[in-house]
Amino acid sequence: MKKSSPGAHIIKKDLKKFPKIPNVTNYEEAYKNFSWEKAEKEYIDFFPDGTMNAAYNMIDRHVEKGKGKKTALLFESATGEKEKYTYEDLRRESNKFANVLESQDVEKGDRVFIFLPSIPERYIAFIGILKVGAIAGTLFSAFQEAALLDRLADSKAKILITNAVLFPRIQKIWKDLPHLEKVIVVERGSLNQPEEKNLVFYNKEMEKASEKFEIVHLSKDDFSYMLYTSGTTGKPKGVVHAHGDVLQALVTTRDVLDVHDDDIYWCTADLGWVTGVVYGALGPWALGATQVLFEGRFSPENWYKVLEENKVTVWYTAPTAIRMLMGSEVKPKDYALSSLRHLCSVGEPLNPEAIWWSLEAFGLPFHDTWWQTEQGSITIPNYPIMDIKPGSMGKPLPGIIAAIIDDKGNEIPQGEEGHLALKASTVQSLMKQIWGNEEKFKSYFVGDWPAGHSLGDAWYISGDKAYKDEDGYFWFIGRADDVIKTSGERVGPFEVESSLVECEEVVEAGVIGKPDELRGEIIKAFVVLKPGIEGTAELIEKLKLHVKKHLAGHAYPREIEFIDKLPKTRSGKIMRRVLKAKELGLPIGDTSTLEDY
Repeated sequence: MKKSSPGAHIIKKDLKKFPKIPNVTNYEEAYKNFSWEKAEKEYIDFFPDGTMNAAYNMIDRHVEKGKGKKTALLFESATGEKEKYTYEDLRRESNKFANVLESQDVEKGDRVFIFLPSIPERYIAFIGILKVGAIAGTLFSAFQEAALLDRLADSKAKILITNAVLFPRIQKIWKDLPHLEKVIVVERGSLNQPEEKNLVFYNKEMEKASEKFEIVHLSKDDFSYMLYTSGTTGKPKGVVHAHGDVLQALVTTRDVLDVHDDDIYWCTADLGWVTGVVYGALGPWALGATQVLFEGRFSPENWYKVLEENKVTVWYTAPTAIRMLMGSEVKPKDYALSSLRHLCSVGEPLNPEAIWWSLEAFGLPFHDTWWQTEQGSITIPNYPIMDIKPGSMGKPLPGIIAAIIDDKGNEIPQGEEGHLALKASTVQSLMKQIWGNEEKFKSYFVGDWPAGHSLGDAWYISGDKAYKDEDGYFWFIGRADDVIKTSGERVGPFEVESSLVECEEVVEAGVIGKPDELRGEIIKAFVVLKPGIEGTAELIEKLKLHVKKHLAGHAYPREIEFIDKLPKTRSGKIMRRVLKAKELGLPIGDTSTLEDY
């Protein structure tokens, strides 16, 4: 069935009404005229010998160009202490840490992992690792022993940076990690330091380290960082990125997130997630931006205070957080948030209702952005200047070719459902490999694959089902293995979830297909209600009727179960496979990146 964009509700943009002229004022012209070669010459600084380093482009070059006194980081600890770091501060501290790593015999290509909470040392370490040419691995501080062992063993990490609070988890598994030579312990917030051989203490080493460091010269394709992503089966896979990724990170921070030189920018993502690496470090600092880092836990009060006190202008966050703000009794109007001028979302598709809510609550719509860990940067976004079709992913980033293709790699007509794919050679920040697993890496691609590692004309297959409408906007349907087939019709779980979230009683919903002898599958919804709302039989019928009336007669959930919270990754992505596995009594698979597992 051919699809067109749903409804006539479009948020129109008028350039005259923008508080600040966006960095891109005409998407069509930008797409037509853009080239990565020109962008590289404009935005990336290479060394005289033609080499480069992402850390130099993030920090040092700004100091050399006279911006060393500019604030790079505004930090607030979990207990409310505030600190400010300039670009000169970050250059000095990262240089010192790079010297610490060299004193521990860290060389180009060694894996150095960071297992810390959201404190400045986590970012200083990240930059220092890049400066020595090692590969930075970032870990969520919530990881327990099994998740840590999987990642540290597979990567053969040589050095780990942690603190006294988290170290006991490493202590339990260190005997099973023969490649882990040293653990560097950050003293911040810890009175009692662990005692064990092969421990190195951060403050002690930093005090005697030189502030000067000769940054290692690298090629664009040399590895910079790696992240492990979970799947339905098997161990987590290590996605490896390169120093050249900094170009697409910078361009998208400038053009999609619309960060200007005088902005105060806040990306709420943890450094253990790809968004935290790319848009909490690489992109904004390469652009020379000032950004906020908040160590405390999420609550509407905490977040609104961070926005208010720092006068945040550009805010990048996740749909889960937005829905929690929607369902809270704490309202934005009770805070002074007039500094906000641009809002963006990432992590999973953003329900239309959340966009309409933000337009009412903040006077600004959230702009959805689509990309994946493997892609390394935003690839299909809603640009500030573009009209928003709520629920749409937006249009491809200039420089990137996106299409809907069939199982054989052939492009299919507008409006028809298929695999969302990107021309691999046009994605500058695309992963360079899956660590130690060439077969898995190649499984992401279809089409021409020349000799060697050149991607040629191959398509990168995202694993998402989507379609493109008559105006060139892309629409997410669901993961290829999440799409529901009921009574001969295909239903995307996201559209059912979005319809349920429109109901005033609902905070969020997760939808799966459940095997049924008559219909093949039926739709089952797991629904989280707002505080104080009782999950009655009458409410179940009301929700079913709403979906029937506003979506389609065949697309309503025949079963609805009320639950306290949905299983989600720490990046906020609803894990439908976990819902389905629990419903059917099947193995859940790897849960290391899930909350509360």
